[in-house]
Amino acid sequence: MNGLVIILIAIAVLGSGYVFYGRWLVKKWGIDPQAKTPAYVHEDGQDYVPAPKQIVFAHQFSTIAGAGPVTGPIIAAMFGWVPALLWILIGGVFFGAVQDFGALYASVKNEGKSIGLIIEQYIGKTGKRLFLMFCWLFSLLVVAAFGDMVASTFSAAVVDKSYAFGAAVTVGAKTAPSAAAGSISLFYILGAVLFGLFLKYVKPNQLVMFLTGIALFVAMMAAGMAFPIYLNKMQWLLVVFAYIFFAAVVPMWILMQPRDYLSSFLLIFMILGAVVGIFVTQPDMNLKAFTGFNVGGKALFPMLFVTIACGAVSGFHSLVSSGTSSKQVRNEKDMLPVGYGAMVVESLLAVAALVVAGAAAKSGKLPDGTPFQIFSAGVAGFFQKFGMSEYVAKCSMTMCVSALCLTTLDSVARIGRMSMQELLYDEDGKAHTPLTQFLTNKYVATIVTLAFGFVLSLGGYNNIWALFGSANQLLGALVLIALAVFLKTTGRQGWMLYVPMTVMLAVTMTALCMAVGNIFVKIGAGKFVFLTDGLQLIVAVLLMALAVMVAYHCLRKLFEKPQSAKAEEKAAVSADGTAAE
Repeated sequence: MNGLVIILIAIAVLGSGYVFYGRWLVKKWGIDPQAKTPAYVHEDGQDYVPAPKQIVFAHQFSTIAGAGPVTGPIIAAMFGWVPALLWILIGGVFFGAVQDFGALYASVKNEGKSIGLIIEQYIGKTGKRLFLMFCWLFSLLVVAAFGDMVASTFSAAVVDKSYAFGAAVTVGAKTAPSAAAGSISLFYILGAVLFGLFLKYVKPNQLVMFLTGIALFVAMMAAGMAFPIYLNKMQWLLVVFAYIFFAAVVPMWILMQPRDYLSSFLLIFMILGAVVGIFVTQPDMNLKAFTGFNVGGKALFPMLFVTIACGAVSGFHSLVSSGTSSKQVRNEKDMLPVGYGAMVVESLLAVAALVVAGAAAKSGKLPDGTPFQIFSAGVAGFFQKFGMSEYVAKCSMTMCVSALCLTTLDSVARIGRMSMQELLYDEDGKAHTPLTQFLTNKYVATIVTLAFGFVLSLGGYNNIWALFGSANQLLGALVLIALAVFLKTTGRQGWMLYVPMTVMLAVTMTALCMAVGNIFVKIGAGKFVFLTDGLQLIVAVLLMALAVMVAYHCLRKLFEKPQSAKAEEKAAVSADGTAAE
C-alpha cells in the first residue's frame, strides 16, 4: 500500500478525534476560562511557572514523545503494519489522548497536584502510597530504557578494553553523524540555559523569542556538526546521567522550559520532514500487512499493545500532565490543545515512523540497526532528495530523535525524584525524622533514583522494553481508574473511561506475567544475570503486586454507593422492620 494514503487516513482520523471527541469531552467535563490556574495561585519560580500555550504544548509534546512513538511502532511492525496502524489510531483517539487530557484536567482542577496526591484526596492515603511506589519503580524503567537508547545512538567509538570504560577511537565517516548528534546535544543544553536566562531577564515578545530561538537552533546545529565528539557507549551513558541529574534539580525556567521551546523546532523539523517526504516520494509499504498472531514466540495479544506504548497510550504521559504541565498552564482553555492535542500529534509521529520503516524495508524485513537509526536514515533519505547533503541530513535526524529521549529523561528524573519525596513525606507533606529528611533532599532523592536506573540500563533497552511497555500501559490503566473516581466524586461523567481502563488492565497484567515467565526461563536455561535480570524480576513482581492493590482500592471506591444512597438504603431497611446484619 502507498505510504501517502496511510498518512492521509491518519491525519483525517486524528484530526477528527481532536475536533469532535476532544471538544465533546470539554463539554462533558466543563472548563472555566476565568479561573486562576495553579500556575498563578502557587507561582514559586521553581515548579509553578505560568507559561504561554505554545511553550506548555512544546513541553508536553517533547516530553511525552520520547523514544516511544518511533521505537514502539517499528518494533511492533513484526506483526504487520495493519494491526500496528489500527492500534495507533484507535488507541490515540480513545485511550491515550483521553488519559493525557484527563490527567491534566484533574490536576489543574486540584491545585496542580500530581496523580498520586489526587488519589490520596479521592481514594485515600493507602492508595496514594501504593501508587507513588509504582510511579517511582516505573521511572527507573524509563530512565534505564531511554538512557541506554541515547548512549547507543551517540556512540561512535570502538571500545579499547585496556581502559576501565574504554577509550574513544574514531572509525571513519560512518560514525560521524552519531558523534555530531552527541555534540549538538551538548551545545543544545548550553543554548537552552542561555535562552532561559534571556527569557527570564529580558522578557522578549513572541516574535523576538521566536527569532532568537531559530538563531540558537541554527548555531547549535552548526557548532555540533563542526566539532563532533567521539565517545563510546559507556562514556556517553555517564554523560547522559550527569546531564539528567542536573536537569532534575535546577528550576524549571532555567532549563526545561527553554529546552522544550527549542525542542519544538527540532520536533516540527522532524515531523514535517517525515510527512512532507512521504507526500513527495509516496513510498510503498515493503512490510507485510499482517504476519500472524504469533511471531518469533511473541503473541500479538498482548505484545502489540505494550510494544507500541507511547504512540497509542502511555501511563507516563499522565505523570507529565499532572507533574509538570499542569503547573505551567495559565488558562483552562489551553488544556485541550496541550493535553489532547499533544497526544494526537504524537500518534501522527508514530504513524509516520511506521511508514518510514515500511518504506526502508526490503523483502519484508527491516534494515539492521536500532529503531532510531532506521527512522533517522529513512527521513534523512527524504531530505537528501530535497538537496540536503547526506552528512547534514543524518546529523540533523539523529539529533532530532535523540532530543525526544533527552527531553523525556530529564522530566522523568524530576518526576521520579518527586515521587520518592512524596512517598516518604508524612501526612503533613513534610519529612520529620533524620532519615526521611536525608532521603527527601532533592539531590539525594535524585541520585538514588538515577543510581537504580543506571544499573537497569546496563541490561540494554532490548531487555527492558517489554517490561517498560507493560509497566507503562499498566500505569495508564491505573490512572484511568483513578480519573474515573475523580469524575464520579466531583459529579462529572466518567463512563467513557470504563472500556479503556478495563482493556488496558487486562492487556498489561497479562504482559507482566509473561515478562516474569521469561525471566524464569532464563533462570532455567542458566542465562540469568543477577545484576540486571534479578533487578528486573524484582521490579516486575513489585509492579504487579502494587498494581493489584492500587486497582483494588480505586475500583472499590469507584463502585461503592454514595453516602446518601447508603443512608436511604438503611432507612428503607428500617422501615420494613428488618435489621441489617
